[in-house]
Order: sequence, then C-alpha cells, then structure tokens
Amino acid sequence: MQNLIRINQKDNVAVALLPIAKGETMTISQLLVTASEDIPQGHKMAIKPIKSGESVVKYGFPIGNAKEDIQAGQWVHVHNLKTGLGDLLTYHYEPVDGQLKQTEHAYFQGFRRTDGKAGVRNEIWIIPTVGCVNSIAQALEKKAKRLIGGSLEDVAAFPHPYGCSQMGDDQEYTRTVLADMIHHPNAGGVLVLGLGCENSNIPVLKEYIGEYDEDRVKFLQCQDVEDEMETAMELLEELAQYAKGFQRESIDASELIVGMKCGGSDGLSGITANPVVGAFSDLLISKGGTTILTEVPEMFGAETILMNRCETPKLFEQTVELINNFKNYFTSHNQTIYENPSPGNKKGGISTLEDKSLGCTQKSGNAPVKGVLAYGEQVKTKGLNLLSAPGNDLVASTALAVSGAQIVLFTTGRGTPFASPVPTVKISSNSALADKKQTWIDFNAGRMVEDKTKEELAGELFDYVLSVASGRKVKAEEAGFHDMAIFKQGVTL
Repeated sequence: MQNLIRINQKDNVAVALLPIAKGETMTISQLLVTASEDIPQGHKMAIKPIKSGESVVKYGFPIGNAKEDIQAGQWVHVHNLKTGLGDLLTYHYEPVDGQLKQTEHAYFQGFRRTDGKAGVRNEIWIIPTVGCVNSIAQALEKKAKRLIGGSLEDVAAFPHPYGCSQMGDDQEYTRTVLADMIHHPNAGGVLVLGLGCENSNIPVLKEYIGEYDEDRVKFLQCQDVEDEMETAMELLEELAQYAKGFQRESIDASELIVGMKCGGSDGLSGITANPVVGAFSDLLISKGGTTILTEVPEMFGAETILMNRCETPKLFEQTVELINNFKNYFTSHNQTIYENPSPGNKKGGISTLEDKSLGCTQKSGNAPVKGVLAYGEQVKTKGLNLLSAPGNDLVASTALAVSGAQIVLFTTGRGTPFASPVPTVKISSNSALADKKQTWIDFNAGRMVEDKTKEELAGELFDYVLSVASGRKVKAEEAGFHDMAIFKQGVTL
C-alpha cells in the first residue's frame, strides 16, 4: 500500500495514507520528497515549495493560501494555511457536459403504495404534532412493538420539540416536514398524535397534508379522549392490520431516491468514501434513479463545480440563490460564513472550508444537476438534485428523507451512531474506523487505498444499497435507532 497520494497532477500537496515519520523519503509523481516532520494519517505534506500568500492546491483547486513560506516535506495544516474565501461572490455560468450513458436495469424488492410511490420499509410511524406528546408517542412505540410481524417490520416514534410557540419560517418548516413524513412511502401506516391546543394542531396540519389514504393515516388528539393510550393502541392495531397487507415486490431501481451526506470527515473522506458515493450516484442515475446532495455550507468553496454542471441557466441561477441565501443566513445571525471545519475535521486532516467542500462535493459524482430543492420540498426530477439544508448531521439527513429519499448514504472518517427516519448507511473513509466500530459502520470505502478501485467499490455499494432497499437492515436499524431533527432558524415564543 502506498503511503502518500497526490490526488491531482496540479496539486502542490499530497495526502498521507499512513502516518509518515520525520526523515522518511518518498517518491510522488517523480518528485523525491523527505518529510521534515511527522505527518499524521489523512494530513497534507507539501511536495513543492509554496511561498507565503500562494495558493495551496488539492483536488486540482486552491484550498487556501499559505500563511508563510512552506518547504517541500513540511506538514501543511491550520498553522500555516488559511482560507482564501470571501463572502458573497459573483458567479458566471460556464456549463460543462456531464451527461451519463444509460446502463442496464436493476431491481429491488420494495413496497408499492396506493399512491404509486415505492417504499423500502414497511413500518408504522407515530408522528407527534407537538413536543408535548413526545412521551406518549415513545410509550406507544414500546407498547406497539408487539404488533410487528408478517410484512410489518417495525413501529417507530419520531419525537421533536416543535409544533407550538413557533413563528414564521420555523412554523412553516415544522408543518411541511411533518406533512412530508406522513406521506413517506417507507411508512405502511401512520398515527398522527396531537395534543389539541398547539399551533400546528391536527386540523391545521391537515391543510398541509392534503389528500391521504384514510386506511393508512389515522389521527388522535389526546385532549379529546379519556385514555389516549388505549385509544391510540386501537388505532395502531388497525394500522398494523392494514400495513400487513403490503408485500415486497420487484421494483425498478429507477424508482430509488438516495440521499447523500457526510459528517465527521477526515483527510481520506475526499479520497475514498466521498468519491465512491459519487461513482454510486452516477451509477444509480445511469439506471434512471435519483440522488440528492445537501449540506449547503459545505458546498462553499466548491460551489462553482456544481453550478457549471447545472443543466440549464435557470438551474444555475437557482443554485446561486441556494448558496447566497445560506451565506445571508449566516451573516444575518452575525456569524462568520467560513467558520468551518469542525475540531474533529481538523484533527482528521481537513484545514479549510475549501479543503472540506472540495472533498464533500465528490459525493455528487459527474452527473448534471437536474433539480434544486428548497428545504422541505419534494424531489420532482430524476437525476442529481441539490437540497437546501444545513450541515448538521441529523437536520440534513432528516431533510433528505423529507424530500423523498428512501435511503441515506452517510460517509464518515470518524464515525457516528445516529440514524434518520430512513435506513442510513454509514460508509467509512478508512479501514481502521470500520474495524473499530463494526456496530456503526455498514460499508468500508477505506479499501480504495488498499486493494480496490473506486469503480469496484461503487459496484459493491450499489449491490449493497439494493439489498438494503430489499429489506437488509443497516447497523443503526439493528440497534433500534430512529432519529428526526427539524431545521430551526428563528424565535421561540
């Protein structure tokens, strides 16, 4: 296994695939370099002299400017590298051709709903309209587990702290997210659990839900009944009977919608896990499927790559608006736009937001951008879509599910146990993490720097996703985890 990789021939730094000791001499792209200090795994080493103020180049793009003169063999990180990004920028549309060739059909065993949508799970979801009934929802989840059997795979409650004392966009977000969750095809039955006096009460929420299958969705306002647990269990039994009528059947992979997210990234994320997910995305799209990329703040610094892959000028303008709206969101709260990456990212070898973003956007592959979605908006166009949501793992993963993703792919260099409303596949960027956290990690992309190519791993990941779509549980599901988080921006009364 090589111990150093130069990602692009334009790069003046290389990334340590293994820890490099001071004094170790290596040949990289016909350049003979001796490490002048210890270089941690995932971190960068200069392979050419870089003068103070000059660009440090990785992935073929600048990731910041040198704070001081850097000699070949030196460790390049936050102590001698700073971001080169500003605030709002002016963008120019320079389209690139990213059309993919169609490939042969693939299939999974999923659930066909009465509205025509395809689900990959057949669960009963208990969705509170307000945080005041969270404890009841969780108690009902425990009590209703006995209903699991046949084709009914699980019962899950999704507590959250919202639904009342909210204003403006926050209140709209909560209502939209809850309505979208109610319509999600992974749920064979839904109990909407309200209190009665909340702002987003059941009558109000029904306006956002629109048409629904009365056999699949039941409502209970707790203040209206004497014993809400007894009444709710009666409704859950009806839902269980209904959900058990669904059976898995063969469905074309063109109906898969897969969300893409990363968190706890390290210096290998942009070299292994994220490019593998990008190749997976291209493969699914080549079969007529759909992927969604989110966490807008982690596009900053690499946004022009996505903008120029927009299929039309209108999509380009929507992507510019997507980026600038999030920058304005930061500044409106008196926050620094480029206060990123996190301490964990830095420990793993990521030095600037450009460094992080160029690695993160690898998840988008090479396909053209076909859609740009507002937070809470349902995906309408097949192919690659961009979704407005923050970088927060739980909020962004929930946003992907709410927009229609039946599965989320989550790449990580440091590991995390969290789940989302849908099966969340944890993909490690390095083998050490996969070996250490076998109860967290579902797929090891770290093999890309050991014995596998990106294309081989993308094919393996595609097969794995089809197996998950056909009922195979991911590690978070085996642990019984279900999480949901709603984006909050404004005032709480």
